[in-house]
Amino acid sequence: MSEAIEAQRPSRDERFISALEHLVTNDDRAALAALRRGLGQQPGETMELYPYVVPYIQGLRYPSDENAYYIIASLIGLYPTPSWQRSDGKKSINLGASLALLKGDSGDSLERRFVALLNAHADDLPEHLRQAISLLKSKDQPVNWLRLLRDLKQWDREDRRVQRLWAKGFWGEAVEDDDESATQPDDMAVENE
Repeated sequence: MSEAIEAQRPSRDERFISALEHLVTNDDRAALAALRRGLGQQPGETMELYPYVVPYIQGLRYPSDENAYYIIASLIGLYPTPSWQRSDGKKSINLGASLALLKGDSGDSLERRFVALLNAHADDLPEHLRQAISLLKSKDQPVNWLRLLRDLKQWDREDRRVQRLWAKGFWGEAVEDDDESATQPDDMAVENE
Protein backbone atom coordinates (compact mmCIF):
# COMPACT_ATOMS: atom_id res chain seq x y z
CA MET A 1 0.00 0.00 0.00
CA SER A 2 1.41 3.40 -0.88
CA GLU A 3 2.37 5.83 1.88
CA ALA A 4 -0.25 8.36 0.73
CA ILE A 5 -3.09 5.84 1.04
CA GLU A 6 -1.75 4.58 4.38
CA ALA A 7 -1.55 8.15 5.74
CA GLN A 8 -5.23 8.70 4.88
CA ARG A 9 -6.40 5.50 6.57
CA PRO A 10 -7.82 6.25 10.02
CA SER A 11 -5.99 4.70 12.96
CA ARG A 12 -7.56 2.03 15.13
CA ASP A 13 -8.26 4.68 17.77
CA GLU A 14 -9.96 6.96 15.24
CA ARG A 15 -12.09 4.11 13.88
CA PHE A 16 -13.15 3.13 17.40
CA ILE A 17 -14.15 6.66 18.43
CA SER A 18 -15.92 7.15 15.11
CA ALA A 19 -17.94 3.96 15.63
CA LEU A 20 -19.00 5.06 19.12
CA GLU A 21 -19.85 8.56 17.90
CA HIS A 22 -21.99 6.94 15.22
CA LEU A 23 -24.04 5.36 18.04
CA VAL A 24 -24.43 8.83 19.57
CA THR A 25 -25.45 10.60 16.37
CA ASN A 26 -27.92 7.81 15.54
CA ASP A 27 -29.30 7.97 19.09
CA ASP A 28 -28.91 4.21 19.45
CA ARG A 29 -30.33 4.05 22.97
CA ALA A 30 -29.93 0.30 23.34
CA ALA A 31 -26.24 0.46 22.45
CA LEU A 32 -25.63 3.47 24.70
CA ALA A 33 -27.38 1.66 27.58
CA ALA A 34 -25.10 -1.34 26.97
CA LEU A 35 -22.07 0.96 27.12
CA ARG A 36 -23.26 2.50 30.42
CA ARG A 37 -23.41 -0.96 31.99
CA GLY A 38 -19.61 -0.88 32.06
CA LEU A 39 -19.63 1.97 34.59
CA GLY A 40 -18.56 0.88 38.04
CA GLN A 41 -17.18 -2.41 36.68
CA GLN A 42 -13.62 -3.41 35.96
CA PRO A 43 -12.69 -2.86 32.30
CA GLY A 44 -13.67 -5.87 30.23
CA GLU A 45 -15.94 -7.33 32.93
CA THR A 46 -19.22 -6.30 31.31
CA MET A 47 -20.10 -8.58 28.43
CA GLU A 48 -22.54 -6.08 26.88
CA LEU A 49 -19.56 -3.93 25.86
CA TYR A 50 -17.87 -6.69 23.88
CA PRO A 51 -19.67 -6.13 20.55
CA TYR A 52 -18.62 -2.47 20.61
CA VAL A 53 -15.04 -2.90 21.88
CA VAL A 54 -13.64 -6.31 20.91
CA PRO A 55 -13.50 -5.62 17.14
CA TYR A 56 -11.06 -2.77 17.88
CA ILE A 57 -8.76 -4.43 20.39
CA GLN A 58 -7.64 -7.40 18.32
CA GLY A 59 -3.86 -7.55 18.29
CA LEU A 60 -3.22 -5.02 21.05
CA ARG A 61 -0.10 -5.91 22.97
CA TYR A 62 -0.94 -4.54 26.39
CA PRO A 63 -3.94 -5.22 28.64
CA SER A 64 -3.81 -1.58 29.76
CA ASP A 65 -4.51 -0.54 26.16
CA GLU A 66 -7.51 -2.85 26.04
CA ASN A 67 -8.73 -1.39 29.34
CA ALA A 68 -8.60 2.11 27.87
CA TYR A 69 -11.05 1.07 25.13
CA TYR A 70 -13.51 -0.36 27.66
CA ILE A 71 -13.24 2.73 29.86
CA ILE A 72 -13.86 5.11 26.96
CA ALA A 73 -16.83 3.06 25.73
CA SER A 74 -18.45 3.23 29.18
CA LEU A 75 -17.78 6.96 29.50
CA ILE A 76 -19.32 7.69 26.10
CA GLY A 77 -22.35 5.73 27.28
CA LEU A 78 -22.46 8.04 30.31
CA TYR A 79 -22.00 11.24 28.30
CA PRO A 80 -23.12 10.51 24.74
CA THR A 81 -21.72 13.52 22.98
CA PRO A 82 -19.58 13.79 19.88
CA SER A 83 -15.91 14.43 20.47
CA TRP A 84 -14.80 18.00 20.92
CA GLN A 85 -13.45 19.12 17.58
CA ARG A 86 -11.75 22.48 17.36
CA SER A 87 -12.99 24.60 14.51
CA ASP A 88 -9.89 26.80 14.40
CA GLY A 89 -7.66 24.10 12.92
CA LYS A 90 -5.50 23.76 16.05
CA LYS A 91 -4.65 20.42 17.54
CA SER A 92 -6.49 18.51 20.24
CA ILE A 93 -7.31 19.65 23.76
CA ASN A 94 -6.85 17.28 26.69
CA LEU A 95 -9.11 16.50 29.66
CA GLY A 96 -7.31 18.99 31.89
CA ALA A 97 -8.27 21.81 29.52
CA SER A 98 -11.88 20.58 29.42
CA LEU A 99 -12.04 20.59 33.22
CA ALA A 100 -10.43 24.04 33.33
CA LEU A 101 -13.59 25.38 31.69
CA LEU A 102 -15.38 24.62 34.98
CA LYS A 103 -12.97 26.39 37.33
CA GLY A 104 -15.23 29.40 37.85
CA ASP A 105 -18.19 27.20 38.84
CA SER A 106 -16.58 24.66 41.17
CA GLY A 107 -13.83 26.35 43.18
CA ASP A 108 -11.49 24.28 45.34
CA SER A 109 -13.50 21.06 45.10
CA LEU A 110 -12.78 20.80 41.38
CA GLU A 111 -9.08 21.31 41.99
CA ARG A 112 -9.04 18.63 44.71
CA ARG A 113 -10.84 16.18 42.40
CA PHE A 114 -8.47 16.99 39.57
CA VAL A 115 -5.39 16.41 41.75
CA ALA A 116 -6.88 13.08 42.88
CA LEU A 117 -7.40 12.17 39.22
CA LEU A 118 -3.80 13.04 38.37
CA ASN A 119 -2.59 10.91 41.28
CA ALA A 120 -4.86 7.98 40.46
CA HIS A 121 -3.42 4.56 39.84
CA ALA A 122 -4.53 3.05 36.53
CA ASP A 123 -6.80 0.61 38.41
CA ASP A 124 -8.66 3.53 40.00
CA LEU A 125 -8.99 5.60 36.82
CA PRO A 126 -12.46 4.39 35.80
CA GLU A 127 -14.05 5.81 38.97
CA HIS A 128 -12.12 9.10 38.87
CA LEU A 129 -12.91 9.54 35.19
CA ARG A 130 -16.59 8.73 35.75
CA GLN A 131 -16.74 11.58 38.26
CA ALA A 132 -14.88 13.98 35.96
CA ILE A 133 -17.02 13.14 32.93
CA SER A 134 -20.21 13.39 35.02
CA LEU A 135 -19.16 16.87 36.06
CA LEU A 136 -18.43 17.88 32.46
CA LYS A 137 -21.79 16.43 31.41
CA SER A 138 -23.65 18.37 34.12
CA LYS A 139 -22.21 21.61 32.75
CA ASP A 140 -22.53 20.57 29.08
CA GLN A 141 -18.78 20.96 28.55
CA PRO A 142 -16.79 19.27 25.77
CA VAL A 143 -14.66 16.12 25.87
CA ASN A 144 -12.15 15.09 23.25
CA TRP A 145 -12.74 11.34 23.31
CA LEU A 146 -9.92 10.49 20.92
CA ARG A 147 -7.37 12.46 22.95
CA LEU A 148 -8.70 10.86 26.15
CA LEU A 149 -8.36 7.36 24.71
CA ARG A 150 -4.80 8.00 23.63
CA ASP A 151 -3.94 9.54 26.97
CA LEU A 152 -5.35 6.59 28.93
CA LYS A 153 -3.22 4.21 26.90
CA GLN A 154 -0.19 6.12 28.15
CA TRP A 155 -1.27 6.72 31.76
CA ASP A 156 1.45 4.54 33.30
CA ARG A 157 4.41 6.13 31.54
CA GLU A 158 7.29 6.64 33.94
CA ASP A 159 7.70 10.27 32.90
CA ARG A 160 4.00 10.94 33.73
CA ARG A 161 3.72 12.89 30.50
CA VAL A 162 -0.06 12.61 30.31
CA GLN A 163 -0.53 13.86 33.85
CA ARG A 164 1.84 16.79 33.22
CA LEU A 165 0.03 17.74 30.02
CA TRP A 166 -3.35 17.60 31.77
CA ALA A 167 -1.96 19.79 34.58
CA LYS A 168 -0.75 22.32 32.01
CA GLY A 169 -4.17 22.25 30.38
CA PHE A 170 -5.88 22.83 33.72
CA TRP A 171 -3.61 25.39 35.42
CA GLY A 172 -1.80 26.83 32.45
CA GLU A 173 -2.69 27.63 28.91
CA ALA A 174 -4.64 25.11 26.89
CA VAL A 175 -2.18 22.48 25.76
CA GLU A 176 -2.27 21.58 22.10
CA ASP A 177 -0.83 18.17 21.36
CA ASP A 178 -0.02 16.39 18.17
CA ASP A 179 -2.62 13.60 18.38
CA GLU A 180 -0.32 10.93 17.03
CA SER A 181 3.01 11.66 18.67
CA ALA A 182 2.37 13.51 21.93
CA THR A 183 1.55 10.51 24.06
CA GLN A 184 2.33 7.50 21.92
CA PRO A 185 5.69 5.75 21.99
CA ASP A 186 7.37 4.91 18.72
CA ASP A 187 6.25 1.27 18.84
CA MET A 188 2.54 2.19 18.59
CA ALA A 189 2.55 1.93 14.80
CA VAL A 190 1.69 -1.77 14.92
CA GLU A 191 -1.28 -1.10 17.21
CA ASN A 192 -2.76 1.57 14.97
CA GLU A 193 -3.27 -0.77 12.06
